[in-house]
Amino acid sequence: MSSPAPHALPNDMRNPGVPLQTDWFEQIAVNTPAVERRTATLTTRRTVKKAWQAAWLVNAIRCMDLTTLAGDDTEDRVRRLCAKARRPLADHIMGGLGLDRLTTGAACVYPTMVRAAVKALEGSGVPVASVATGFPAGLMPLDLRLAEIRYAVGEGADEIDIVITRAHVLDGNWNALYDEVAAMREACGPAHMKAILATGDLKTLRNVYKASMVAMQAGADFIKTSTGKEGANATLPVSLVMVRALRDYGERTGQRIGFKPAGGMKTAKDALAWQILMKEELGNDWLQPDLFRFGASSMLADIERQLEHHVTGRYAASSRHAIA
Repeated sequence: MSSPAPHALPNDMRNPGVPLQTDWFEQIAVNTPAVERRTATLTTRRTVKKAWQAAWLVNAIRCMDLTTLAGDDTEDRVRRLCAKARRPLADHIMGGLGLDRLTTGAACVYPTMVRAAVKALEGSGVPVASVATGFPAGLMPLDLRLAEIRYAVGEGADEIDIVITRAHVLDGNWNALYDEVAAMREACGPAHMKAILATGDLKTLRNVYKASMVAMQAGADFIKTSTGKEGANATLPVSLVMVRALRDYGERTGQRIGFKPAGGMKTAKDALAWQILMKEELGNDWLQPDLFRFGASSMLADIERQLEHHVTGRYAASSRHAIA
């Protein structure tokens, strides 16, 4: 198993956006039972075992945004997180897999912790992502949300995860949503922008599709399911609808937009399921960290246990692995 290369997002992959085109989505219909049937059979139609499964789990680590977004975050916790991002697997597992280098896709923190993360990750090639715009609710005046983006970018963030105003979606106010996301995209400057739709708050799959399309038209480089703080976070049906919107947008514009499911994913089995979705719907290009990320830090512990079993034939207790 060869070592994966570092993976900064190239600037030429930025989404320039397009003027708001409501005719691209206003008449969209989503067959919910068909979506549920499709996602229910994903993991039964394609399985990966043994060395192939290990390779897919290693790839999941490469695509993971290792995250701490707690009210009691400290710089010490962020440094520990970044150490895990730089070296996510124990040395004996790395050796058993034949890897000499492996990092996570990014480390994601609050804006006030960006500087500590940048320092801790210096020279690693691991990007620093920051949430912003009044995460997780986003219910702050727009000028303050834009100022928070500029602050995080000024502290050194390479990627910004913004949250949208859910009321704009629920009210069908697409002009307001477009203008908001476009302003956020401009405030991000050189940093890549992931638009969090908080799909658990959007009520219907039709709303999920429409919000996805507006966010991409307004210039989002990634669309992301959830903050991880909603009652319902990433699910395969929601993800399928977002991925189909992403595919439709690409067919219309030629732009390749990234996808990030977040929240609710905890096991290695989840890591395989979402990668199967990406491969089935979009192909191998969307199994790379420049177009696909997991927002699922707790998933890393189970992946590490599964990879240790692959290497040694034994499962270790969770306490044997370093906590991110």
